Amino acid sequence: MDWIILFIGSICEVGWLIGMKYAEGFTRFWPSVVMVFFMAASVGCLGLAVKTIPAGTAYAAWTGTSIAAATLVGVYLFNEPTTALRLGSIALIVLGIIGLRLGGVDMK
Repeated sequence: MDWIILFIGSICEVGWLIGMKYAEGFTRFWPSVVMVFFMAASVGCLGLAVKTIPAGTAYAAWTGTSIAAATLVGVYLFNEPTTALRLGSIALIVLGIIGLRLGGVDMK
């Protein structure tokens, strides 16, 4: 359950990023509200996850998952580039997260 909470926090971090993009430096009210909501939810989920997952592992998985998801969202919503090097680098991040999950961390 702790890894699921961590994953939800990562997805909330992507919501935070999207809100930040549309908030335009806190000049738009509702996107700013959305950004702050997802920011709090993301950090809250991380805080819950570190109760049982080592902090370094949780933080690396949280940010890595967020990076991968944010890249996909950026490609889809913001027309960001999809070069082979960029996508390969994201794949390496995902492999690193899988390694953290499987490599010696309690499999609750």
